Amino acid sequence: MDHSEGGSSHRWPLSPCRPPDPRLTAPDVNVLLTTGHYVQNMLRQIRHLVSRDNSTDTPSSHEKALQLSRFVEAFEAEGSGWFWETDAEGRIIYLSEHVCRKLMIDAVRLTDIVLADMLEVDPHELASSRTLRFHMSTKAAFRNVSVRATGSDATVAWSITGRPKNDERGVFEGYIGSGSDLAERRQSQAAITRLAYSDALTGLANRERMRGTLENLLFTRQSGFLPTALLLLDLDRFKAVNDTLGHQTGDELLKQVAQRLQRVIGYGGVVGRLGGDEFQVIIANDTVRAGVEALSQDIIVAVSQPYSINGNVITIGCSIGIAIAPEHGQLVEELVRNADLALYAAKDRGRGLHHVYNDDLHIEATRRREMEDDLRHALSNDELHVVYQPVVSTMSERIVGYEALVRWQHTRRGVISPAEFIPVAEEAGLIAGIGEWVLRTAIRDCAGWPAGIRVAVNVSPIQFTNPKFPALVANALSVASLDPARLELEITESVFLNDDGCTDRMFKALKNLGVRLALDDFGTGYSALGYLKNAPFDKIKIDQSFVRGAIQAGNRNAAIIRAIVTLATTFGMETTAEGVEHQDEIAFVRDLGCSHIQGYVYGRPERNEHVLSALSGYGDPAEAIGHKVSRPPREKVIRKARLNKGGAREEIVIRNVSSGGAMIEGSALTTSDIDTDVLIELLQGQIRAGQVRWVDRGKAGICFRDNAG
Repeated sequence: MDHSEGGSSHRWPLSPCRPPDPRLTAPDVNVLLTTGHYVQNMLRQIRHLVSRDNSTDTPSSHEKALQLSRFVEAFEAEGSGWFWETDAEGRIIYLSEHVCRKLMIDAVRLTDIVLADMLEVDPHELASSRTLRFHMSTKAAFRNVSVRATGSDATVAWSITGRPKNDERGVFEGYIGSGSDLAERRQSQAAITRLAYSDALTGLANRERMRGTLENLLFTRQSGFLPTALLLLDLDRFKAVNDTLGHQTGDELLKQVAQRLQRVIGYGGVVGRLGGDEFQVIIANDTVRAGVEALSQDIIVAVSQPYSINGNVITIGCSIGIAIAPEHGQLVEELVRNADLALYAAKDRGRGLHHVYNDDLHIEATRRREMEDDLRHALSNDELHVVYQPVVSTMSERIVGYEALVRWQHTRRGVISPAEFIPVAEEAGLIAGIGEWVLRTAIRDCAGWPAGIRVAVNVSPIQFTNPKFPALVANALSVASLDPARLELEITESVFLNDDGCTDRMFKALKNLGVRLALDDFGTGYSALGYLKNAPFDKIKIDQSFVRGAIQAGNRNAAIIRAIVTLATTFGMETTAEGVEHQDEIAFVRDLGCSHIQGYVYGRPERNEHVLSALSGYGDPAEAIGHKVSRPPREKVIRKARLNKGGAREEIVIRNVSSGGAMIEGSALTTSDIDTDVLIELLQGQIRAGQVRWVDRGKAGICFRDNAG
């Protein structure tokens, strides 16, 4: 090695090599690189060693110089950074090779180039008017100066840091420094930004980005720009998919839902995922008020189409809550809260629906929170009790069983309908505890009935998906010493939501116990004939929506009932017609082939004490107590009145009235109010007590108390 020319133009012998010092790892090196101190000290040592006089040169100094040079080469090869050095006049002494290649500079001519002529401060990140030449003229340290090749429009840019180098007497000899690629840094920053504002699973905007978008739109809207609609979406029955098919399938389902939402919304809005199965859509345009409900329906239809994932055919639904600025809120918090209330209302009214916010939802939300709090203490306070409704054979006209139904006698509000508190119990995570209590109570009571009487108990979807449920049933039967054949578990059609082995295993486990299985509310859910053929049901219960009005001329429900009975008979199953209220309907459903009847025609649900009394004459024909005909004579009237529900009054119109009840219009009653006690206050001062029997699109049927049974 020839050192006669000193170190100013020496080309260091660099070769690919990992840092030989085992105490330094790559992350350590990168950290040191960013400070520049380690690099600059290392370069000084190399220059010192390679420029020493031959008389003092030793093998150890050569070895140390080679070792240090390998450090530099390793850093540069990894692309972590690059190095530069100038003399006192700013001419380049050293510049990393890959930078030379990018700038297309011959390394041999480096000493003829002034660094400040070759590089200029990047105008895109110019924080001040100071140039690179100014920084270097100060002979002081500088850091993180963004530069690019002079006159270049290229995207290549660097951040450089430099420190002055002085000789032993303190005389300035030039600069030594390091640089890093800004393009990579900018790409990393862009990637970080994307991650910070995008949902990792679906690629949609995340909660933070959606909030920022909404804030910007609302701020612009306050300046008189565009009305803004916020749609809050929740997937119906998604949890069942996750619980039965696993999170991997659930994640894939969420991805496909995201794709469908983007196809429906297109460029007309922003779609985001807030987490779990909750999505959000923001729409801002002049026609949003007129078109948001139609758009919501399009979303529901798209999301509700079947999905094929890992060999499983999955059907879910979608409920949507809608809030529009400024009518429903001018701040993000207001709009989100009100869209959430509207979403709850949509789910409460049957799922698969959309609902636009209104001020009454706040009252409902308060009542719901209070109900949840009270429900948590209802069991311990003995406020819940079980009642039983008779099931009668159409052939023998004798009682063959009872269905167990839970009731809540609230200390302040009186009787609360299951249609009102069961959904609250499901959302609050209380349904499993309540369901187990009802099951054990019903089995215990049934053990005291005659041996030929069965008890039917409803099983919620949450209970059905619990792998421990068969063991719970077996324990309850054992404790009460009840023959399993006397227990009938009623399961809704939602168990067929997913085509998976979990459902089949649950059916098999329950049938192995010896209990009977009934498919409840048939025709209102998701049954497929293939599932029905293979499922081990002993009975199909025909929903009351098909029974009601079937006897009337021209009603197609009779044909539907006959078809269901034929199907059940083919599969060897019994059939129960639910909701039979009038005596002339008994012969009607019997003629259609139904094997059993359940409804107010044979009595309202009663406590066990009444059941024991009724069964004292076990074997006698059941007495029908309903109206003789399905439709008592009615007077067609249009009369104004007030509806009093729990002290809350509202104006209504009575459309039809008879001795047994009335049809009202204009009330705020919902399906959750069915079986609720009300008062009808006529303007003439008359008051009739009754009970809500049905609710349909603003209309409701009231059965007067003296005819309610």
